[in-house]
Amino acid sequence: MSAPATAPKVTEREAREVAEAARERDWHKPSFAKELFLGRFRLDLIHPYPEPAPEAAARGEEFLARLRQFCETSIDGARIDREARIPDETIRGLKELGALGMKIDPAYGGLGLTQVYYNKALAMAGTASPAVGALLSAHQSIGVPQPVKMFGTKEQKEAFLPRCARSDISAFLLTEPDVGSDPARLATTAVPDGDDYVLDGVKLWTTNGVVADLLVVMARVPAGEGHKGGISAFVVEADSPGITVENRNAFMGLRGIENGVTRFHRVRVPAANRIGPEGAGLKIALTTLNTGRLSLPAGCVGAAKWCLKIAREWSGAREQWGRPIGRHEAVGSKIAYMAATTFALEAVLDLSSQMADEDRNDIRIEAALAKLYGSEAACRIADELVQIRGGRGFETADSLAARGERAVPAEQLLRDLRINRIFEGSTEIMHLLIAREAVDAHLSVAGDLIDPDSSLGDKARAGAKAGGFYAKWLPKLVAGPGQLPNSYAEFDGLATHLRYVERGARKLARSTFYAMSRWQGRMETKQNFLARIVDIGAELFAMSAACVRAQHLAASTDHGPQARLLADTFCKQARVRTDELFARLWTNTDGPDRALAKAVLGGDIQWLEAGIVDPSRDGPWIADVTPGPSQADNVHRPVH
Repeated sequence: MSAPATAPKVTEREAREVAEAARERDWHKPSFAKELFLGRFRLDLIHPYPEPAPEAAARGEEFLARLRQFCETSIDGARIDREARIPDETIRGLKELGALGMKIDPAYGGLGLTQVYYNKALAMAGTASPAVGALLSAHQSIGVPQPVKMFGTKEQKEAFLPRCARSDISAFLLTEPDVGSDPARLATTAVPDGDDYVLDGVKLWTTNGVVADLLVVMARVPAGEGHKGGISAFVVEADSPGITVENRNAFMGLRGIENGVTRFHRVRVPAANRIGPEGAGLKIALTTLNTGRLSLPAGCVGAAKWCLKIAREWSGAREQWGRPIGRHEAVGSKIAYMAATTFALEAVLDLSSQMADEDRNDIRIEAALAKLYGSEAACRIADELVQIRGGRGFETADSLAARGERAVPAEQLLRDLRINRIFEGSTEIMHLLIAREAVDAHLSVAGDLIDPDSSLGDKARAGAKAGGFYAKWLPKLVAGPGQLPNSYAEFDGLATHLRYVERGARKLARSTFYAMSRWQGRMETKQNFLARIVDIGAELFAMSAACVRAQHLAASTDHGPQARLLADTFCKQARVRTDELFARLWTNTDGPDRALAKAVLGGDIQWLEAGIVDPSRDGPWIADVTPGPSQADNVHRPVH
């Protein structure tokens, strides 16, 4: 099926240019993760482990206590999953609690929680119901509050933030039926008309869109007299004439999520509702996500903690062959992985969040790594819980309860968590996004040198610039503190892991340089190589965070020995994974995989598909989204 006629036709280069233009190009603040990819282990940027200010902690703990009571008495996760809807009374209760305004300044009626405590709240709410966690996160992390807070005018903040803090649910609308991670093909338009813009188009997977009162919409403004044009961001009233929520989408997990398809037909939006200048929409969206992405690993941390709790209790109660199953090595190793990884996930999340609160570091890579690492690890942890529970892990909670056993929704959590590897940038897209930032320093000095379209003069100038950079940089990758047996001695037994991280960072940088020298302009096509580079960086970051957090807990709590055990075990597990990733940089099946994929896509392997029936029903791969009036009933249902 061909793409809808309304989608702009763009080349691969044009698509890259649009994505590149939306990036934050400058680094005004230090970044631990950026330095790590450059071979520099800047422990001073994360150690001592940062802590929230006492007043912020007191305010956060007070709200968490109230939220816990609400979660335990007013959120029925089983009902939400069963009925595929969050009850209206639950949503109204969240509003009364102030949960819609957790990150909004008290001056606008919000609670003014820090990123650290906002994430703790999302983790708690998500364990009661992942759908509730998604509702709160989509509203505040990517919905109206965050972009208006960061880029809105004084008038926009006064108009929209008080509503978002107490009464109005917001949604973020970027994706379209034929546009995912390639925004250059965005088809929704916002045509200037006097003091308004007129919106036309269709948006897909609008989380919160079914119940939203306010929308952040990304639309393409055509260039013209007095208008720069480009993809721009607008705050839109969800009940505006011409807006139709045409479908409430249903999914394998997060069954209570209010996610829909929204059509705009000649919807008038005041120019005063545009956030930032024309053409700044994608940059606003990406900048918002720099910290907004931390909400997703917050839910992953909460899920991992719950999985660990259930695994511990069940593995002690269930006996096989004369002893509890947790005492058998095959199950015990799974529990060890779950505990160690949960500790590291929380360390990565809290560290990144506190750095965001202090605003002293640029955390765009740290937040992206937290999202990538957290979403992958939490899915594996949930899968391990199902395996430990055996047949009971595959059985639904309602079925367990019906035959008199504890209603443990392990299979539901597995379903609910699966979307996290796709939400807010799939794992594959996150690999490419982080890789682009990781090689930014190289492209800055050698971009024209490896660009096949640059002139000979540009290549010569780039060569001279690159020569100066690498003459200073490469010698520093040869030796470092990681080779000295007494380095990081204050960390005692964990020092060996920090020395490994320092050596690993230099090896990672050398590997990246070698690959760029080898493949030059073709580097961007080596997506599997780049993914492994990013995964190595993620492991090194998680090891660093785990060690620093363990050191902090040893100095400030009674949990020091256990924290050191958790960090030590995690680092030993992570080192095995990292060594394997380093080996697979150069010893892999990427070549044969490409050849086989080409054969499959060319139809040469169709004979392998014989002997099946296809249960799929007829229909186009991508729905037609030609602009025009809606032919569907409006399923929009705001909750007041």
